[in-house]
Amino acid sequence: MIWNPECECMSTAARQAMQFARLKNLVEHVYNTVPFYRQKLDAAGISPADITCLADIAKLPFTTKADLRETYPYGLLAVPQAEIVEVHMSSGTTGTPVVDAYTAKDLDDWAEGMARTLNGAGACKNDTIQNAYGYGLFTGGMGVHHGARKMGASIIPISSGNTQKQLMLMRDFKSNLFACTPSYALYMAEQAKEMGIDVKSFSLRAGCFGAEPWSENMRKQIEEAWGIKAYDIYGLTEITGPGVGFECEAQNGMHINEDMWYPEIIDPDTGEPLPDGEKGELVFTTITKEGTPLIRYRTRDITFIIPEACTCGRTTRRIHRLYGRTDDMLIIRGVNVFPSQIEHALIEIQGVEPNYLIVVDRNQVTHLDEAELQVEVNPEQFSDETKEMEALRSNITNVLKSKLGIMMRVKLVEPKSIERSTGKAKRVIDNRKL
Repeated sequence: MIWNPECECMSTAARQAMQFARLKNLVEHVYNTVPFYRQKLDAAGISPADITCLADIAKLPFTTKADLRETYPYGLLAVPQAEIVEVHMSSGTTGTPVVDAYTAKDLDDWAEGMARTLNGAGACKNDTIQNAYGYGLFTGGMGVHHGARKMGASIIPISSGNTQKQLMLMRDFKSNLFACTPSYALYMAEQAKEMGIDVKSFSLRAGCFGAEPWSENMRKQIEEAWGIKAYDIYGLTEITGPGVGFECEAQNGMHINEDMWYPEIIDPDTGEPLPDGEKGELVFTTITKEGTPLIRYRTRDITFIIPEACTCGRTTRRIHRLYGRTDDMLIIRGVNVFPSQIEHALIEIQGVEPNYLIVVDRNQVTHLDEAELQVEVNPEQFSDETKEMEALRSNITNVLKSKLGIMMRVKLVEPKSIERSTGKAKRVIDNRKL
């Protein structure tokens, strides 16, 4: 069963007519109520009257994370502050938070998007959903919570961490679906194995995982460890949180809830729109957002829109699994590398764990970039035999060179020596001070 067939199975023509009407209304509204957008549109020589069709969205200027930080806290507010009922935010390296403010209608839309997301993973109102995303200012926990309530399912709001209790509640309350970061799902499975708990005996059928890039091979590991179907979900704090995109039972790309969030793919260097099927940077316009709407927000996520129709019956466009982020991409001696590519290569190598850390430095003598890949060896393979460890290290080095075209110094480390996280996993330490 599809959660909202009227919106999710709408004809392309009807959906585009809806999107244009909502875009037109959004541009007129923010031009009249948000000084930031009025100035931005005036500087670009664009007025609301210039938006005469959906394709005219390409005339509008982009919004960036820097814009959100510069307008902190309420510079992008498009309604009176009295109408704001909930606020979420995230902070980056500068420490200045990125704020997302919600009206009551915004929360309804968010809950709707997450209900579709959970439904895509097979959840229904009769299920118990265990929410292991962090609650608080981070959008993950509250997004799943709002969606589960909209669906009418039972929810266990345990938040992230407290792994032993997570496992106990999964077993005792017979949770059917859980949600967390993919790296935490693997960590929980690892802890369960150490505790002698067979998670495959639980009532779990599926998991919704997101908030960090993960590979198809990591999906296979999660599914094997838990005996479940692992679904990719998508969202980001700036435009609402999780619920923007989700996988259905076909697990072939994430459906975008296009009636609320309008997607584009652009060339990250030129800003020019790219056609469906071509890889580039994902951009979103929040065409129904009231509190802090965003026009053409540059997500920095790299993907493409899948042009083919989905077998599930939904007609919303899908995005391919994320390749990484433009701001996560490492350029090592001229070669572009995403951490997720390294993860994908490592999981295919027998004898290593899916836990790794990339440390990048610049040689003070040669001024060349140097990268070290620290990789955990699994307990069965870890050995004091230098010959065996050297063979494994050499194998990893060769795989990275042949598959990714990079030479990295590989350091094998003991099992469980790389720090675990109950939230987003930290995969890169860049000491180059670029």
